[in-house]
Amino acid sequence: MSHPKDQAPVSESSFADEDENPRISLKIEDWLTVIVMGLLSLITFANVLVRYFTDQSFAWTEEFSVFLMIVLALVAGSASVARNRQIRIEYFADSGSEKRQRALARFGALMVFLLFALIAVLSTRVVWDDYRFGETSPGIGVPQWWYTIWLPVMSVAIAGRALGLFVRRGRQP
Repeated sequence: MSHPKDQAPVSESSFADEDENPRISLKIEDWLTVIVMGLLSLITFANVLVRYFTDQSFAWTEEFSVFLMIVLALVAGSASVARNRQIRIEYFADSGSEKRQRALARFGALMVFLLFALIAVLSTRVVWDDYRFGETSPGIGVPQWWYTIWLPVMSVAIAGRALGLFVRRGRQP
């Protein structure tokens, strides 16, 4: 077990965002995380109680729980991009000159932006097809687009956070 003072100090040249404030508050993602986790807990707890007392289960809980977990992953992705905590190889990202680190940080943010902008565009087509063809969910039969609409919405949010990170990195000296 390592002691905090035994760990390597964070270099001043790293581009951590603890002291940076994006224009759009990170409280949005934080509160969405709390709400989704609360809903997941309530749904699961209610299903356990019903199963324990009646030997039956709510049919809709699995479908809705999977949907909420996907939303939670997308919200966490948005928060990680905004906080500059997305996955990267730190050996490359945090080594070299300040100029190189800034260029790699901006390149990474730009690639995240492009990826999620593309996902937003392509998943909008999926939502449209779900709506147009009247697809229903397999478990409870609600319109499928109620679930799929959140992929382009959250992809736009992540792309926006990545674009904001790209701009903030360009402003750094």
